[in-house]
Amino acid sequence: MAHDIVFFLALDDETAAATRLRGPSEAFESVTCHFIEPDSAIAEWDMYFEAPSAEAPTLEQLYAWRPWPEWVTAPLNDGVEVLALPKRLTRALGKATAAELEELATRWTTRLRSEDGDDMTDDDLLVVLQDVARLAASAANTGGGLYSWSF
Repeated sequence: MAHDIVFFLALDDETAAATRLRGPSEAFESVTCHFIEPDSAIAEWDMYFEAPSAEAPTLEQLYAWRPWPEWVTAPLNDGVEVLALPKRLTRALGKATAAELEELATRWTTRLRSEDGDDMTDDDLLVVLQDVARLAASAANTGGGLYSWSF
């Protein structure tokens, strides 16, 4: 489980990869959250928009989902990784309604609580999704991409 996760906007993969050592600086528009697995969160969000359901996916369904988020920089011994959110997910998040984000946040919270119990993140997952959706809308307007940096 990653301690710090930063969803951020970057012009392209090369720019996003350059954040690997120190994370996205304040020059990047970003959203920070803690103690989640960014790759499974991204896959779950993508799954939701492709096949909307209030039911949380099983771990088997989640890990079988394709496409899985792609590494811009793979994790090394330090555990730092940069992932690119799929373009279709970025578009879907950018166009998501408040109701869709609320349903997804409830579903995501249910899955995390079933896996992590009391060790679940303290972040308000609806606020995280709303902020990431705002970044996604901005990515659509600027032509850039949406990325995740985690440690």
